[in-house]
Amino acid sequence: MATAGVLLTFAFLLAAQDQPRIPAGIAIAFRTGSASGLSEYLNKTVELVLPGKEDFYSKSVAETILKDFFTRYRSREFVIKHQGARGDAQYAIANLETDKGKFRVYFLLKKVDGNPLIHQIRIETDNE
Repeated sequence: MATAGVLLTFAFLLAAQDQPRIPAGIAIAFRTGSASGLSEYLNKTVELVLPGKEDFYSKSVAETILKDFFTRYRSREFVIKHQGARGDAQYAIANLETDKGKFRVYFLLKKVDGNPLIHQIRIETDNE
């Protein structure tokens, strides 16, 4: 019976390792408030949903909008709370703490030429 438990635990660990991880550079860029760091992971066109902004933007315009956001809201802490994947898409839900409040961050990545690129970023006020 104990052997079955060990095998089951081992199977769960292997399954968890198979799941693709969000690139660490994305979390670092959010944590440090680096729009240029995030830009490395942006697709050619990105959907941004931020306080006061909601549209599809080119990579360069999206970087400028994110830079403005990080200038207005200085990042203090960024923690990914949940992440998952389906097919070639990955997503994450995170908490962003800034000098002016807390936000919930959602982002979606899809593989483009084998590289995971951000297709959508949503930053919403966290009213907890």
